[in-house]
Amino acid sequence: MEELTPLYEVNEALVAMGAEKLNLCMQCGMCAGSCPWRTVDGPFNIRRLIRMAQLGVEGYESDDILYGCTTCNKCVLKCPRGVTIIDIVKAMRAMIAETGAIPSVLKTATGSVHSKGNPWSEDREKRTAWMEGLDVPAFDNTKEYLLFVCCTSAYDPRSRNIAKAMVKVLSAAGVSFGVIGIEESCCAESMRKIGDEELFMKTAEKNIGLYSERGVKKVITTSPHCFYTFSKEYPELGSEFETVHYTKLLSDLLADGKLKLSGTVSKKVTYHDPCYLGRHSEIYDEPRSLISAVTDGNLVEMKRIKKESLCCGAGGGRLWMETKPEWRFSDLRIHEACDTGAAILATACPYCISMLEDSRKTTNKEDQIEIKDIAELVAEVI
Repeated sequence: MEELTPLYEVNEALVAMGAEKLNLCMQCGMCAGSCPWRTVDGPFNIRRLIRMAQLGVEGYESDDILYGCTTCNKCVLKCPRGVTIIDIVKAMRAMIAETGAIPSVLKTATGSVHSKGNPWSEDREKRTAWMEGLDVPAFDNTKEYLLFVCCTSAYDPRSRNIAKAMVKVLSAAGVSFGVIGIEESCCAESMRKIGDEELFMKTAEKNIGLYSERGVKKVITTSPHCFYTFSKEYPELGSEFETVHYTKLLSDLLADGKLKLSGTVSKKVTYHDPCYLGRHSEIYDEPRSLISAVTDGNLVEMKRIKKESLCCGAGGGRLWMETKPEWRFSDLRIHEACDTGAAILATACPYCISMLEDSRKTTNKEDQIEIKDIAELVAEVI
């Protein structure tokens, strides 16, 4: 019995770190059967990982084993016993993070959030560079909404177009909004999924304090990841502001006649459901209603949609990690989109935009299909 004590201690430690439902798992395999890794025959197996956690077995710390999970939530929805599988993965990563053994590329991201307020190793002062040449209102307590532009849309040259489109659309619809800017920090959702709980708590509390001080009551997010953590995790830390993902807001504005379109996009468009907008937040209809309005009903669906949508591969910190070409879910998604005959693959997440743009190039489909955020599509026709 003495030899089992260390295993028992590891199991108990994981439970204490948030994996409360670890021992409910009966190893049925529903999780592994629904995991996107199964579609690419990769090394990650969530069923095996959970069993290793139950037994307290070490050796799961590699980049593509413990850090293979994209936290897409498909396994959670399929689990017959309600095991919160992402919490188990998060707890295992947190245990590794305490030893400082997380992958070096993720250390760079977490270190950058700690020192610069963003995971892209960019100076905090550059957070507002995307605003150059635009008349972007500063937030004050006379504004109804704070527009929170995620770090990817603030710093990544491609995703900056999403932020610019949002300003154009919100202004055209007469929405009262403003931006805080360089004082803001990353929402830290991905930092928590990476396993750096201390960094998440510190960053979240800083943001909550800033928003409280500025009188923020409502927040518009450009990213489903920010939306998820602001609406589902920050309230546990005392936040009181409301959060809306832009697709929900624009859909409502369109229905109320406040957002008026001057034309339509005369191309077939297909839609990729982001994991954190769809499976995590159950927002499926509003993005589709926007695309249908913008294209005059010319929305064509891929085979895997809504709860069955294929993850792009960026969640859980994978956005900053290298993935072998044969393991890229986003490559498969590009092929699925092209099979619909659509000229545009639309989505509503900066992470998805980044992954799909890369895969469009690596699969040599640049001449066949465009990647657009829904905000960009709407901005084209107002």
